[in-house]
Amino acid sequence: MLEHSPMKIARVTPYLTDRYLFVEVETDTGLVGTGECGAWGQLEAAQTAVEKFGDYLLGEDPMPIERHWNMMHRFGWFRGAAICAAISGIDIALWDIKGQALGVPIHQLLGGPTRTKARVYCHVKAQTRQQMIDNCLARKVQGFTAIGHLNPFLDEDRSLAYSKSHAQKIDDAVSLVADLRETLGNDVDLCIEIHRRLTPAEAIVFANEIAPYRPMFYEDPIAPTSADSMGRVAGKVSVPVATGERFHSLYDFQNHFARDALTYARISVCLCGGITGARKIAAMAEAMDIGVIPHNPLSPISLAACLQLDAAIPNFTIQEFPTVGLDYESIEEDGEAAGDMLRGQQLVTAIPAVNDGFVDIPTAPGLGMALTDLGRSAPAIRRGVAMRSHFDGFVVDQ
Repeated sequence: MLEHSPMKIARVTPYLTDRYLFVEVETDTGLVGTGECGAWGQLEAAQTAVEKFGDYLLGEDPMPIERHWNMMHRFGWFRGAAICAAISGIDIALWDIKGQALGVPIHQLLGGPTRTKARVYCHVKAQTRQQMIDNCLARKVQGFTAIGHLNPFLDEDRSLAYSKSHAQKIDDAVSLVADLRETLGNDVDLCIEIHRRLTPAEAIVFANEIAPYRPMFYEDPIAPTSADSMGRVAGKVSVPVATGERFHSLYDFQNHFARDALTYARISVCLCGGITGARKIAAMAEAMDIGVIPHNPLSPISLAACLQLDAAIPNFTIQEFPTVGLDYESIEEDGEAAGDMLRGQQLVTAIPAVNDGFVDIPTAPGLGMALTDLGRSAPAIRRGVAMRSHFDGFVVDQ
């Protein structure tokens, strides 16, 4: 017989705000837990799933999180990014409630902290070679010791049809990585992000050519569709492969682990089942000496959830810290206020400061932050369905 706390869940509310989907779970005692859903291309579908799971949770005790996690996953055995993102947001909010109720940060409930700080890497995007070099130098001045979202094939205007010869495509990207290493020196790690741009053949050639420049990792070189294909790539290159940001269950990771398809697991806490799901995946990775680099292109709520995981696991490597864009990403395009460092910081009550490339592990009860009124009311920025075209008329992953 399960023992029940005096609390009951009184409200589950999704907020489609700005470019994010937040979840608040409120108890009849007044405690409010906050979470975020990470199916960033399908937030409207995830919102509907939150509402459905909310119907189940009303009147339930919020404390038996593992039971709720299994109930939401297993009641019909339907999976998918939208469903798992909804479960993730709710799960994070339930952990937030439990931490607040017990007066401790979430990581204390996961075994206690293994570290007091987490190393972070920032974002740099660019449409041109010089923009990327200049933006990386600016991030180094800001104190970051690792720079990510570095796409050596560039984030070019998607309205322009793409076409390059194999030799030119590879040579341009390799020379840019070489320039970045020469410019930044060896005290800044390069986190190379391909965004699924390459075929397996291209991915192998490119990785072997950039290996002398010692990138920290090589993320999503090919589409995340086949563990066998990713395993073939990882087995033929010397640069550490990182993948997993679009995996929505521990089973996706298990398939890749079994095929030696990655060195670093890019766990999306807001997609793979929340803190409960992420902890399970991190434990599997630990058993196979695989490092964890939590994926976070989202709001500070996602970052706060990631930091709770980072604190509790021994195989944490580095944390993605989604800085506001520089140069061609204008303030108007990003929707951020002048002077913002962290994407979405106006929507939450607190953000961690970066010092010498690290942020402190939160020590406040629960998640350590909540939504502001703006976080519940800012107009939604909906992501339409669009891709860049190849010169031959097909589509290009970018």
